[in-house]
Amino acid sequence: MNSNDLINDIINDKELIQAVLSNKRNKELDYNKINIRPIKIKNDFMYQLTYVYSNKEIHKNLLPKDTVDEIIEHINKNFKQAQMYCINNDYQILVNKKGKANVLKKKATKKTVNISHNRKKKYILEEDVPCDFLQYLGVMNEKGNVKKQKRDKFRQLNRFLEMVKDVEANFDKNKRIKIIDFGCGKSYLTFALYYYLVKIAKFNVEIVGLDIKKDVIEYCNKVAKELNYENLSFQIGNISDFDEFTEVDMVVTLHACDIATDMALFKAICWNSKVILSVPCCQHELNTQIKNDLLSPMLKHGIIKERLSSLATDSIRANLLEIIGYKTQILEFIETEHTPKNLLIRAVKYKGEIDKFLIDEYKQFKKFLNASPYLEKLLVENNIIK
Repeated sequence: MNSNDLINDIINDKELIQAVLSNKRNKELDYNKINIRPIKIKNDFMYQLTYVYSNKEIHKNLLPKDTVDEIIEHINKNFKQAQMYCINNDYQILVNKKGKANVLKKKATKKTVNISHNRKKKYILEEDVPCDFLQYLGVMNEKGNVKKQKRDKFRQLNRFLEMVKDVEANFDKNKRIKIIDFGCGKSYLTFALYYYLVKIAKFNVEIVGLDIKKDVIEYCNKVAKELNYENLSFQIGNISDFDEFTEVDMVVTLHACDIATDMALFKAICWNSKVILSVPCCQHELNTQIKNDLLSPMLKHGIIKERLSSLATDSIRANLLEIIGYKTQILEFIETEHTPKNLLIRAVKYKGEIDKFLIDEYKQFKKFLNASPYLEKLLVENNIIK
């Protein structure tokens, strides 16, 4: 059996499952072997060649004709062996010292695999499955297809729900879970939160969205009523004035501007909330405070100082939460190309002992920056920390 004809038939008849070109005979080659597999990119059937170096891999996607030419050239010049796993049979091509290729035919040993290169991501809110609030808010059409201009919003909602799912074990399914969304705005995330916890996770919840814009609140209440979302309501008001509940299980605050985020975190702490999810915004407070001669090469540039201030502010918030008994993470909420305000602070109430080292570490960091954080001020004034 001629090896060139065999390669041509295997590739063009789409018989190949996997191939490996190895046992290098051209010592000048930088790569050591080539792995080959079929892939489907959109509607094009192609082959991916992975060139394996000692410390890296390089991928190249080729059409079938070009793949045939590439494999034949490598067998003729560069490698002594080709192992080809196919649907009906396996083949081993061995090249002797004179350059002659011999073919060994064996029984097939591998099963076919999904070759789609752009497989659909599995979301909590599934694509192509109609969802009432997503349809009402214009993210989906009546068939459940996500609208092109709303795809970023759809991903953002699912990313948020993934973070909620990670902490839902902290809630008691035998009691009603109380949740506040401070600065809820148009409430895409509030509706998503209700939908997930009630319709998917089967919790009994009471959710209140709070915002200062009357027209937005009226619209959100209208949507909740028409969707028959019981125990979901929206109110006009400021974070500092809200005192309807004496305890809250979860506080959500997304893009509350500057120290409004600190006020929301403070309220959550006072309620002894089990979970806090906060995406800060416009962290201006430390921008006028930070002062350290060692940081002068950074601080003399306005945009660098602004970004440093934002990162320092959120680091301080996370550390203060840890000091008073929360396990805290700072996570990427949504990709930076969609918004620079992409960090989420997730804090979960911790039942173990607090590491006393955290306090000294925090004080040194604060002193280094010459910072007087607003959240610390609130906690000290209310005797939560000393």
